Amino acid sequence: MISAIVLAAGAGTRFGGTKQLELVRGKTLVQHAVDAAADAGVGEIVVVLGHDADRVREALDLPPIARVVVNVRYDQGQSTSLAVGLRALGEASDAAIVLLADQPGISADHVRALARMYALRRTPAVRISFRDGPGPALLMRELWDEILGLEGDLGARALLDAHPELVEEVHVDEDVPTDVDLPEDLERA
Repeated sequence: MISAIVLAAGAGTRFGGTKQLELVRGKTLVQHAVDAAADAGVGEIVVVLGHDADRVREALDLPPIARVVVNVRYDQGQSTSLAVGLRALGEASDAAIVLLADQPGISADHVRALARMYALRRTPAVRISFRDGPGPALLMRELWDEILGLEGDLGARALLDAHPELVEEVHVDEDVPTDVDLPEDLERA
């Protein structure tokens, strides 16, 4: 089974607050990520919350395959949220697609492209490669122990960049969707 982890625990310090709740095209940033995973047909979705967890949980419309977990150490960096998400996945999960709650332009098509390439090649990692940079990645279970060893504000990208031989790229002829880090990014998203 392919799972999805939505990382939505950050405090949004550069943004100036809880950006997960900001509206883009009629729904919250975090809901875009949940919907992309659900519409792609993944087997389960784990949404990792932290900062302002109660408010973010209340704003979510979760499908039956989704559940929320809380990272109480979210302030120690993205690696802690990724670890909480991986540990929360079901026993049947073979691989996890990691989505960020601040990239509303990542679609179900992107998620399906990762799953298709994984099914075809069975490489340890599959990553979307946009014209101008990397996007979301799928991580096979065999990589999870190494990822659980990451510390600080590092995500799986650090591991994948260090071991390109493990990664199968899915080339997408699009620019990387806007990452909402600052209030002015909302307009571009």
